[in-house]
Amino acid sequence: MDGDIEGLLARTREAAAAAGERIRADFGAPQDVRRKGRIDLVTATDLAVEALLKDRLAAIVPEAAFLAEETAAATALDGPTWIIDPLDGTTNFAHSFPFVCTSVALYDGREPVLGCVNAPMLGQMFCAGRGLGAFCNGQRLAVSGVDRVEAALVATGFPYAIRENLDEIMADLRGMLAETQGIRRPGSAALDLAYVAAGRFDAFYELALNPWDVAAGVLLVTEAGGRVGGYRPSGPYRLGDFRILASNGRLHEAMLGLLGG
Repeated sequence: MDGDIEGLLARTREAAAAAGERIRADFGAPQDVRRKGRIDLVTATDLAVEALLKDRLAAIVPEAAFLAEETAAATALDGPTWIIDPLDGTTNFAHSFPFVCTSVALYDGREPVLGCVNAPMLGQMFCAGRGLGAFCNGQRLAVSGVDRVEAALVATGFPYAIRENLDEIMADLRGMLAETQGIRRPGSAALDLAYVAAGRFDAFYELALNPWDVAAGVLLVTEAGGRVGGYRPSGPYRLGDFRILASNGRLHEAMLGLLGG
């Protein structure tokens, strides 16, 4: 796969764009909304977009498996694997709030090869290829140059398992609110990571995310010059870890300090 990442990325971008057209067509229309959990929703659009992506992506790398939120969530990451979140921000989508996206990443079994985060209602397509850099609508991305915590705009999110983790979430939020310029919570981890890559957010942290929430965004951040790791404990981030911190790099150690390492 390494020999033609650029070609694979172009075809993946086309698949993500097609998914975006389906999301745009359904946006604001009456939704068939079901619950997977107390506050975890799934819509007919989630299922339709995932089916569309699996069909198109299978033609690009036929030997690759799928790790996908709605239909293949238990797939082991072993060998070439497409990791798909068909509609990140389903709750936003169900409320006609436009911060929704599709996240598609190709892993070689260990590391990301490419990733696309398409936010169709915002008209923004973020893509990255290993060693190729990160881009939004064809324009190269770079993380921000902010190096002071008090000047940092930080994104976070609240997991579906919020009751089980409420004390930890509130303690982290209290520290961040007191020390940073501001906190934002748009409701899509994939898009939050893309915005770190684009320099719109200076850092992002969250807990209890799934691999499909972050698989493409991790590559976007690193290819844009940022840093991704874990916190409590700090160290390299491995897909599926409980906590993730992404930053412009300059703020990483300070963010770890606010999050207790």
